[in-house]
Amino acid sequence: MLEQGAQQVNAAVPDFSADLYREVTGFAATTPGWVHAVAGVATQGILLVFAAAFVAAWWRARRSTARTMALALLVPVIVVAAYAVNEVIKALVQEERPCRAVARIAQPLVACPDPGDWSFPSNHSVIAGAAAVTLVIAWRQVAMSVLLPCVALLEGFSRVFVGAHYPHDVLVGLMVGAFAAALLALAALGQATRFVESLRERPALRPVLQAEDSEPGPLTEARR
Repeated sequence: MLEQGAQQVNAAVPDFSADLYREVTGFAATTPGWVHAVAGVATQGILLVFAAAFVAAWWRARRSTARTMALALLVPVIVVAAYAVNEVIKALVQEERPCRAVARIAQPLVACPDPGDWSFPSNHSVIAGAAAVTLVIAWRQVAMSVLLPCVALLEGFSRVFVGAHYPHDVLVGLMVGAFAAALLALAALGQATRFVESLRERPALRPVLQAEDSEPGPLTEARR
């Protein structure tokens, strides 16, 4: 058990969150070594699922409307913007990591981040929440509307499981990412759609933005 938690839990941290953090990390410590190894890799690697989905969404949008292509291209931009917003929140709140602030905890599965790398909200969760929401808006399929949020929730849980975040860090992170993504998509979609329409008129860029065997000009919603 770690005694580095001699510091007191931040006053703003809900008791239930600190208690749940102890329970989840305590359970994680009892799992086999291979689970520790997989969790350590997965907590970072799950984000690659969203990176692959970015590429798939762009490729699929080549046969769809300028609006759909605009959304596909906006996904990484929105994720970066949501991350930047979250960095401001983290700097303002300055919540210490639970692996340093909580007493009587099991050894986390990953190294505790350096002091000054604040805990609230979770950057990984913000990225996952923003990516999931924007991709769901762009994809508009029931399967993706279920799969992508589940992947985002898995990413959030993994951050608690490996000992890097409190549960409330990831819950708020997912909400910040989702809200920022929806707001930014709404604000930027019109201009981005017009931009894609203009770029599709340029022969050099058309293959990147529109499949050769698709109809010229904007495709109808029925073709999506």
